[in-house]
Amino acid sequence: MPTHGLAAITGASSGIGAAFARALAARGSDLMLIARRTNRLEALAAELAERHGTKSEIVTADLNVDADLERVAERLRASPRLDLLVNNAGFGVGGLFAASEFAAQEAMHRLHIMATLRLTHAALQGMVARRAGAVINVASVAGFLTSPGAVSYGASKSWINTFTEGLWMELRGSGSPVRVQALCPGFTYSEFHDVAGMDRSKLAPKAWWCSAEQVVAESLAGLERDQVFVIPGFRYRVLVGIVGRIPRGLRRALLLAMARRNGRIAAGKG
Repeated sequence: MPTHGLAAITGASSGIGAAFARALAARGSDLMLIARRTNRLEALAAELAERHGTKSEIVTADLNVDADLERVAERLRASPRLDLLVNNAGFGVGGLFAASEFAAQEAMHRLHIMATLRLTHAALQGMVARRAGAVINVASVAGFLTSPGAVSYGASKSWINTFTEGLWMELRGSGSPVRVQALCPGFTYSEFHDVAGMDRSKLAPKAWWCSAEQVVAESLAGLERDQVFVIPGFRYRVLVGIVGRIPRGLRRALLLAMARRNGRIAAGKG
């Protein structure tokens, strides 16, 4: 685990990204904080400097803008101290796919897939050469499910899972000590659902909600064990294990019923 190296975090201005920053600062890492909201990053950097003496580089960037993405990728590629990259930036688009705006769907895919692809490639080149480092790609429990009303979100997170698992196999097969992880949280208290306009009370009971701090703690513990998939929360690990054993036809019927119950799609409509 990084201690005194450099950890880069996308989507660092709030939620899981900010929780990663606080946890890594406490472990002695310097930080590269990447997000769109400069004022949030500056406030977080000041907090971490006062509390831990952390040096934070603020990188204001919109990773859906090609020039910004390439600028961040080059910064990662050029850093000899990069010990950890956390690809955390993301958002959700609710509603039926055919009724939603394509621009929002495309932006979500570009952020979850193309930004993760580009930044992971930039970071791994140096890490593999130095034989040190790790990449955490923040996916979701939704990556193991196909949920009506959140089709693109689940599909893009499923890509992250598959991509990360493939990288893990390549690295282990080539004898590299560099680690990769797909972090797959379930419902987590953050700004994510507020931005998506979702009512938390309709999504899941309180027992199914995790704090961002719990998600990060389980992620970092899993990274130390070289665990490729980390699913925070016992309930979610059981859920994913059960869902993987249910016949696909029955699984579709159950997920469709759940989507209707929580209001993602209207009853009687596919």
